[in-house]
Amino acid sequence: MERKSPPAFVHPDGSPARFALVGTGGRSWMFTQALSSTYRDRCALVAFCDTNQTRMDFYNREIAEKFDAEPVATYPASDFDRMVREQQPDVVIVSSIDRTHHEYIVRAMDLGCDVITEKPLTVDVEKCEAILDAVTRTGRRLIVTFNYRYAPLRTKVKELIMEGAIGEVKSVHFEWLLDTNHGADYFRRWHRDKKNSGGLMVHKATHHFDLVNWWLDSSPETVFAFGNLGFYGRENALKRGVTEFYERGTEDSAAAANDPFALDLRKSENLSHLYLDAEHEDGYRRDQSVFSDGITIEDTMNVLVRYKSGAQMSYSLYTYAPWEGYRIAFNGTKGRIEVNHQEASYINAGTGALTEGMSSSEQIVLFPMFEKPVVVEIPPSEGGHGGGDPIMLDEIFGGKPFPDPFHRAANHIDGARSILTGIAANESFRTGLPVKVDSLLRLDEWTSPAVDHLPEVAAAPAGDPAVLAG
Repeated sequence: MERKSPPAFVHPDGSPARFALVGTGGRSWMFTQALSSTYRDRCALVAFCDTNQTRMDFYNREIAEKFDAEPVATYPASDFDRMVREQQPDVVIVSSIDRTHHEYIVRAMDLGCDVITEKPLTVDVEKCEAILDAVTRTGRRLIVTFNYRYAPLRTKVKELIMEGAIGEVKSVHFEWLLDTNHGADYFRRWHRDKKNSGGLMVHKATHHFDLVNWWLDSSPETVFAFGNLGFYGRENALKRGVTEFYERGTEDSAAAANDPFALDLRKSENLSHLYLDAEHEDGYRRDQSVFSDGITIEDTMNVLVRYKSGAQMSYSLYTYAPWEGYRIAFNGTKGRIEVNHQEASYINAGTGALTEGMSSSEQIVLFPMFEKPVVVEIPPSEGGHGGGDPIMLDEIFGGKPFPDPFHRAANHIDGARSILTGIAANESFRTGLPVKVDSLLRLDEWTSPAVDHLPEVAAAPAGDPAVLAG
């Protein structure tokens, strides 16, 4: 059945919907730029909320200089409730560190706001249940920004599967490569601590697991996985004969200067303003050595998944590849689809542009059973994440709902379904055993539809302040 894209955020009187953004790190710029430029006539960015005033001030300078936009109100994270009370946002956009997503999502909904959240939805089952309960309790709307779905290449794959080009999909082989530029970047930042990010099985692979759920129109049933820290970290560097170490890339030392993995924030104006200039407030270092101690996430991961549809997947992710991209093969009862996609490598927030993760080469080949293979034409794409960012942003902020037979818009259930594969993989890493996903969380108990409406924001009651906005 055809499903339309979600209702646009609008006011009955035609006045702009009001948006507040929590967490002004690198990824938040996509929303800040869109609301301050392309969609400013119908969407009003009214506030930033963060633990760091310097970052908020930097973004206010950026929107003034680049888009001639008025500075917006800024609030420390401890004043989240006051921000909602004073600014009356219709929608709160959450792009804080992953472990805090649930705090802002739940509180925003309790204060009468709808929510747009960056992936992953959250990092563990307990926090996921809190979000699902808030959606059910309040009837508020939650969008998870799975921009990968919107890329023309990935949408074309969905179309081929829906049309039955290879019959019923029985198995998927999915290999994702993060290179020594982008992949290494997760080991410099807050993501390196698993309690913050859930590891790359949750933070990064949630994109990939969501794609497979969406492509197959199914949910994970059983997960078995291996994962370790095999390349990054001090211990692994010592094994390879490294003898010179440093704490951070932004330092005047021979060890940092000679290491191609070192990131010197001084060499990027954007990174310098956003992070180096902000260190005096919270001590956060964006440029830690990838070969230092304290890394608790894996860099080499292999996962087997059985889906409720009966399909099986073998998935691998590693973070020190010589090139960035992925290979996927779908095997069905009538043939095979092969996807090869190389992406332009990047460092998050290194440019502050909507071009991060742009495609550099891509191909889909259809192998019908007993017939000649066909190279499938892919619609052209522009913009970040394979062309997915601008399409997704237009659906969310553009105000022109359109029929979408591919069901690309993602809600709280999609967000929960995607992280459950990664959470189960983390549990399998720990125990060495397969994990039944329903033993972690039964999503079928939470699948009553949410209410798609946008009433006025209620006055915020007094309550405990929100937590860190990384």
